[in-house]
Amino acid sequence: MVKKILSVLFTLALLCGVTLGSAWAANLKVGMVFDVGGKGDQSFNDSAYRGLQWASELGVSHVEIEPGADADRETGLRMIASQGFDLVIGVGFLFTDAIKAVADEFPETKFAIVDGFIPDKPNVSSLLFREHEGSFLVGIIAGMKAQADGKNTVGFVGGMDVPLIHKFEAGYKAGVEYAFPGCKTLSDYAGTTPSAFADPVKGKELALAQIDRGARVIYHASGLTGAGVYEAGKERKVYVIGVDSNQNHLGHIKETGANYGLTSMLKQVDVAIYLTIKDLLDGKFKAGVRVFGLGDTVQIGGQTYHGIYYALDEYNKDLVTQKMIEKVTETEKKILSGAIKVPEK
Repeated sequence: MVKKILSVLFTLALLCGVTLGSAWAANLKVGMVFDVGGKGDQSFNDSAYRGLQWASELGVSHVEIEPGADADRETGLRMIASQGFDLVIGVGFLFTDAIKAVADEFPETKFAIVDGFIPDKPNVSSLLFREHEGSFLVGIIAGMKAQADGKNTVGFVGGMDVPLIHKFEAGYKAGVEYAFPGCKTLSDYAGTTPSAFADPVKGKELALAQIDRGARVIYHASGLTGAGVYEAGKERKVYVIGVDSNQNHLGHIKETGANYGLTSMLKQVDVAIYLTIKDLLDGKFKAGVRVFGLGDTVQIGGQTYHGIYYALDEYNKDLVTQKMIEKVTETEKKILSGAIKVPEK
């Protein structure tokens, strides 16, 4: 009975989404199922949705589904595929098993998974990123900021304790050490289940504990959980580094004008989603594994985006110094040339 109800709800969501969210004339139909935290997390999921919105400018029809529980993922993917959509996207590595199963059932449908590794199916594109390299760059900024403020400790708050998030931590720690040898990096994770990406209360708790231990800057890679890290940072006047989307604005205190969003590590899921949809639209869909990094750039709306980068805007223009920018730029070139090998774990 529960599965039947879910099926009806998903079908209604699909029908409403097609009618309200897309043009009648669109030839290509794309469906997206979000990860834990859903749309509105101002991080990972919102980045994926932004890519979908960019693709809408190409005349692509789309719908989105926010699964309420683990069991909903496969159901959501299957419902979209069964409606004849051309491309079905699962946002997050948690979709790996579900996409493997559904892709076999619908061999004519194309699938894409963000952060999942499915290398051997002809209708699945795995979109991966060099998160450790972007994390190295923001680690440099964190180390230099701590040193400039006379502190010798920074922090890292991860969401789910899994190898993917370890890449963020490893790159960040290495970047901090590169810029400020001997600086201590505190590391904590919100949990071992998917809910660790949607727990702001835990994020704040971990951040406050790190601040009590001397952390001057905290980098989070925790999805919606990071909202709590920003709360702690603003309360205790400690700098926070965001992730995936540009989260610099989350460190802004409107009443005083103070900013504690030091920078953000931009993991351009939006770019990967957009390019995947565009390739399909152009008849160039690429199955297998695609990896996006510092050297991957694309022009969208007159602006250049990297596969991985860091954020500069009006909120952190007075926090990130020219010296920091020059150091990061120099390091970026060394990473691209292979002179610096950033650790992944």
